[in-house]
Amino acid sequence: MIDLSAFQALANVPLGPFGAKPTSIEGNQQEASRVLWTSADERISIGIWECTPGRFTADRTKASEFCHLISGRIEMTHADGRKVQLGAGDAINLPLGWTGEWRVLEQVRKLYVITRG
Repeated sequence: MIDLSAFQALANVPLGPFGAKPTSIEGNQQEASRVLWTSADERISIGIWECTPGRFTADRTKASEFCHLISGRIEMTHADGRKVQLGAGDAINLPLGWTGEWRVLEQVRKLYVITRG
């Protein structure tokens, strides 16, 4: 069972140390994260992720992801070229197979739920 108290005050949850974003293509981005819960079979993980401004590629060919933005602003470009701007309070589902780019306009923090295979 998930202890839902872990999801209180998500804006203030301490994260691990910031480090270079490996898929960054613009802006010397730094990211940090903290896993809040993982299923027993390790197929599902829930956590918090934060990233500094810039642009990076994203690949969800091995896992789907639900994102709820806690703070900041992004512009997401889907593989078909469609662009969507999202900010604090917005949510989006990236289905298995999704690829595209994220442009972080203001440092962003999100709650994520990743489901593998």
